[in-house]
Amino acid sequence: MEVVALVAVMVLIASAAFLALAETSLTHLPRSKALALRDEGRWGAARLEPLLEQRERVLNPILFLLLVCHLSAATVAGLLAQSYFGPLGVAGATVALVVVIFVCAEAAPKTYALQHTERSALLVAPVVSVLARLAPVRLLTRALIGLSNMVLPGKGRRAGPVVSEEELLALADVAVEADVIEVEERALIRSIIDFGDTVVREVMVPRPDMLTMPADALVAEAMEVAIANGYSRIPLQDDGIDDIVGLVYAKDLMRASREGRTSATARTLARSAHFVPETKRVAELMREMQADKFHMAVVIDEYGGTAGLVTLEDLIEELVGEIVDEFDVEDPLLEPLPGGDVRVAARMPLDELNEILHVSLPEGDWDTVGGLVFNLLGHVPSEGEAVRVDGHVLRAERVQGRRIGRVRVSRIPDVATDGADAAEPA
Repeated sequence: MEVVALVAVMVLIASAAFLALAETSLTHLPRSKALALRDEGRWGAARLEPLLEQRERVLNPILFLLLVCHLSAATVAGLLAQSYFGPLGVAGATVALVVVIFVCAEAAPKTYALQHTERSALLVAPVVSVLARLAPVRLLTRALIGLSNMVLPGKGRRAGPVVSEEELLALADVAVEADVIEVEERALIRSIIDFGDTVVREVMVPRPDMLTMPADALVAEAMEVAIANGYSRIPLQDDGIDDIVGLVYAKDLMRASREGRTSATARTLARSAHFVPETKRVAELMREMQADKFHMAVVIDEYGGTAGLVTLEDLIEELVGEIVDEFDVEDPLLEPLPGGDVRVAARMPLDELNEILHVSLPEGDWDTVGGLVFNLLGHVPSEGEAVRVDGHVLRAERVQGRRIGRVRVSRIPDVATDGADAAEPA
């Protein structure tokens, strides 16, 4: 009888060690890694991926069985020690069992699982998949969890996101440091995450930069405009820029010119335009462009007026950065200057400038550097007029009419700012 009891204690401790190995490996192995192991054809990977898909349903039975093994081993060892040595034997057996369980059934298997997570997960997957499907264990575990939810205040556990955007970016940073991915790939991951929160207003060509032509312009005139500007699609306006009646394609103009219809108007060749609100998410708009097969949309504001123009290229650039072809001639968004100053285009998004310069210029209802200058000054600046904010001076270097073209950003050395904005005289 004593031999059977000793064997039972050893089996329970070994089972606890296996379950501890399973708990740690399945907790720390990402599901993406399990998918990669399955694609590689590794043994046990086919059973491993479903376990990680619903991890909580697997870990709860493991924790329950682990607790049963510990308590059962302690009970059997205590009864065996009492029968031979009395109460002092129970105390000695308790101390010995604590040491054995900690070393052999906790520290050793969990350390091994942390050091060899993939190997451990593949090893335990077949057995754990069987244990997780055992009806008595599964039902008893669910009943006990339901009881704990009744005892705890509130409505029990609530499902939430497993990984946040910040954690994904942190993982990407770690991967860059470990030379697993390149810096450019990390930037692409950041762009993809930000893409879901970006609205059309942030990527559109603003209204002052739009090129339009009268709908009654002749084909020959429209061809000259298209060739001179290098655009394949041009919006047509009827009664001002707020009355866009369609788009004319350069290929349609070429076809009409080739057929000798140079005296026809662009209106006769117009195709219907798509209109989108400026608050529309760019991810949703890209899906619409793919599904409905259009490359350009007119952006309208809350009053129905034309706010700007957005193209498929604008959306793609939000993901991969600026796409410049051999016909694009434009000033750079940011130009470093001697002394540490930078010259930026007023249309540059403020969040991009903050990220590049590692500063915290205030963001609000405005999206661009020029919008910040307008907001701080409260009027259209003259060339050379500047404003001071958060330890920096923003100087309007180029002003065209009522529009700021370029802004010079200078850091004020050794200045402690309190967040207040004060306009600096020109």
